[in-house]
Amino acid sequence: MTNVAVAVPTAERRPGYAPPPIVGEGFPLTEGQRRLLALASELGRERFAPRAAQYDRDASFPVENFDDLREAGLLRICVPASHGGLGADILTYAIVAAELGRHCGATALSWNMHVSSTLWTGALADDLDMTSEMRAEHERHRALHFERIARHGRIYAQPFSEGSAAAAGRAPFGTLAAKVDGGWVLNGKKIFASLSGAADYYGILCTEDRPDRSVRDTLYMAVPADAPGFSIVGEWDPLGMRATVSRTLILKDVFVADDAQLMPRGLYYQAASRWPHMFLTLSPAYMGIAQAAYDFTVAYLRGEAPGTPPVKRRMYPTKQIAVAEMRIRLEQTRTLFLRAFAEAKVDPSKDERLRAYAAQHTVMENANELCRLAIRTCGGQSMMRSLPLERLYRDSRCGSLMLPWTAELCLDRIGREALYEAGEVDD
Repeated sequence: MTNVAVAVPTAERRPGYAPPPIVGEGFPLTEGQRRLLALASELGRERFAPRAAQYDRDASFPVENFDDLREAGLLRICVPASHGGLGADILTYAIVAAELGRHCGATALSWNMHVSSTLWTGALADDLDMTSEMRAEHERHRALHFERIARHGRIYAQPFSEGSAAAAGRAPFGTLAAKVDGGWVLNGKKIFASLSGAADYYGILCTEDRPDRSVRDTLYMAVPADAPGFSIVGEWDPLGMRATVSRTLILKDVFVADDAQLMPRGLYYQAASRWPHMFLTLSPAYMGIAQAAYDFTVAYLRGEAPGTPPVKRRMYPTKQIAVAEMRIRLEQTRTLFLRAFAEAKVDPSKDERLRAYAAQHTVMENANELCRLAIRTCGGQSMMRSLPLERLYRDSRCGSLMLPWTAELCLDRIGREALYEAGEVDD
C-alpha cells in the first residue's frame, strides 16, 4: 500500500477545535485499522474535501479522488490478502468509509459500490455453503476479478435498482440472463447506477431466464464497460450525492463469458438471506456526513470554521443547547453503527438482524437530522454554497431512499420480524 503524504503549510493549520476520530475516543482499534484511518483522514482532509464543492456543482464524477484511492491501495481494501489485497473485514471497511464520508460523501458512497463487489465475492462468500465444484469455480472466477483490481486498478460498479420490487428482495430482477454456449446474454435496465461512465466493469444483478423464475435464480455478472450492446443514457442532475453520477444503464443482447460470474449460480440468494449486513455498507458514507455536520457546527460557533469570520457565537444558551442535542444524537448514531458492524457475520441472530435494520434507519435519518440542526444553529450563512453545510444537508437527505434498506423498508422489517417468529402466521 502506498502511503500518501501531503505537506500542509503551517499558516493553514488552525488552532482550536480538533475533530474527534470517526469511531470516537477510546474505541479499540488494531494497528492496521489505525493506519488505514490515518490514511483516509489525510486523503479526505487534504484532497477530497477541497474538491467536493466543485464535483457537486458540476455533478461530475470525482476522477481525481479515485486516482488517489488507487494510488493509496484503497481500491483493494477488501480484496483478500491471498489475492493481493489488504484483506480488510467489514468493520474495518465501514470505519474507513465513514472517515472518507466526512470529507466527501459522494466519493465514499461511490467507493462503497466498488468495494462491495470485492467484499461480497471475498470474505462474505467464503462463509457460504458451496459444493467443492462450486467453490473451485468461484475461486477461478474471482481470481480474475481480483487481479484486475489489485494489479491493474480497475473499478467495479454495482448497479442495483430497477424501479421495481426487485432491489428490495421482493421479486426477481427484471434484467434477464439467458444461458448460451460459453456464457450468457443479458437484457435489461438499471437505474441510479453509480459510477456510470467511470467504472471499468459493472456488477449486474440479474435473473436467470427460465420458467417460473424466482429470487433464488439471481445471478451476479461483471459486464465490461465496452461490451457491445451496453450503453449509458439519461441526464444526471439530482438533489444530492451528485458526484456519484448514477445514470441509467441499458443492456441489449450483451454477451458475457462464463467467467464473468462474480458469484456461482444461486449464491447471491444465499448471501442475501444469511449475510444481511452486506446491505448495511451504504450507511458509512452517511455516518461520515453526520460527523461532518457536527464538526462544522462546533468550529463555526467557536469562530474557527474555514471560510468564515473569526466571530464566536458559542456563548449563547440556545446555541449550546442545540450543540448538546446534536452531540447526543451523534453519539447514539455512532454507537449503534459500530455495534451493528462489529456483529456482522453469517447467520446473525434475530436480535442482531433487527439491530442491523435499526442501525441503517438511525444512520440515514439522523444524518439528515444533524444537518438540519446544524443549518438552524449556524444560521443564514450556512445556506451559502461557499460553506459545506448545504451540500451535507442535500447529500444526507438521499440516504433514507437507498435500496435495498430504505428507511420505510427498515421499519417494515423491524416491525414484522419483531412480532413474528420464523414460520408463524395468523389464523
